[in-house]
Amino acid sequence: MNPTLLIVDDDEEIRTQMKWGLSDEYEIVQAAERKSAIEKFKVYNPLVVLLDLGLPPHPNSIDEGIATLAEILEIEPKTKVVIASGQGEKENTLEAIGAGAYDFLVKPIDIDELQVLLRRCFHVAQLEREFLELKRSRNSDGFEGMIGSSKSMQNVFETIRKVATADASIMILGESGTGKEVAARAIHQLSNRKGQPFIAINCSAIPENLLESELFGHEKGSFTGAHAQHIGKIEQSNGGTLFLDEIGEVPLQVQVKLLRFLQEGTIERVGGRETIQVDARILAATNADLKKGMAEGSFREDFYFRLAVIELLLPPLRERGEDLTLIATQLLQKFAKENNKPGLTYAKRTLSALYKHDWSGNVRELQNRIRRATIMCDGKTITPEDLELNATAPSKSGQTLKEAREELEREMIQVSLKKHSNRITTAASELGVSRPTLYELMDRLGISRK
Repeated sequence: MNPTLLIVDDDEEIRTQMKWGLSDEYEIVQAAERKSAIEKFKVYNPLVVLLDLGLPPHPNSIDEGIATLAEILEIEPKTKVVIASGQGEKENTLEAIGAGAYDFLVKPIDIDELQVLLRRCFHVAQLEREFLELKRSRNSDGFEGMIGSSKSMQNVFETIRKVATADASIMILGESGTGKEVAARAIHQLSNRKGQPFIAINCSAIPENLLESELFGHEKGSFTGAHAQHIGKIEQSNGGTLFLDEIGEVPLQVQVKLLRFLQEGTIERVGGRETIQVDARILAATNADLKKGMAEGSFREDFYFRLAVIELLLPPLRERGEDLTLIATQLLQKFAKENNKPGLTYAKRTLSALYKHDWSGNVRELQNRIRRATIMCDGKTITPEDLELNATAPSKSGQTLKEAREELEREMIQVSLKKHSNRITTAASELGVSRPTLYELMDRLGISRK
């Protein structure tokens, strides 16, 4: 698949000439003014942009072109923006380069010279992207934005590596807050479509009567309020990846249209008659029981099997052992920096409280609690109270001292084993006892060695 080049010029004839001369090597996307240029940049995320400085509503000034350049670089600073303009005075050149342009060509442009320059731009941009990916891969605890050293997460990472390049539809399963969209983005970044759009839509957040239009787009006048043509999420994801979150909330009539798209690779906008070919990989996610939905008739079986060529299950946070400490530590560092509170740490009893909590909201709940605690805490230490967690459980009425001591020992051992993924030696070291002593305590307190 050819790399995408965005051409921004208000002269339609020049855009047509450029497309004719460059389309053998690049997928050409065009825009005539700043607003549409930024919209298309966000959708297609091109490595290189060819930009005219004289844009409407002020084509005789460089102001609109410089503003477009600044906005592009604010979104993605690594973009190579080549200025192609008739505004060739030296001060204009200097201002554009000073604002972050990669190079400057004066119209009329020699197409051979432009092709050489574009090849160099794409080569440098690709090297920079590969370098950033290499830096990410060297982080042993991180994987494409996902954190985890536990066996369950290492299995997830390995599965993502295997399926990323397969181009098959994938169903990502997991409880709310386990990071399904992060996993979808990781699959996209490791696929052959990584330089193309990644479009995400939460199907439960769109009203049922608007979901079809949001996915498939609509033509002007197709329904009340359709004042202009709208390009839907599927069409926007052409060449890239479409992520359908909360797929279990899609109504049956939209499931039928999505199934047709999965089978034929074509769509029709609402109110349109044109059949549009779209090449997009579909990733879907849900925390709902789709098999129950199929049994009840609310989810089509044929649609499910088209979506779930491969299933990826994300484990809940409570089953990820030491990942809890790892994630909590990184989140605290991040939020402490954001709130200008350097040196924040967790109290020892806070870590114990973290492992006692069930984390029904998983990583999202952990993130929200730590962000709030970082803002609200007064000292240099985050306590269980700052996180709104119970540090200790109240003693049962009528307990003897021996029973209370055994209950505390049992709880401490279970928390340590859970924290260290049932590694006996590590848990024994943390608890300050020998491995044989820990086994004796487990047997006495009725804790399974498994």
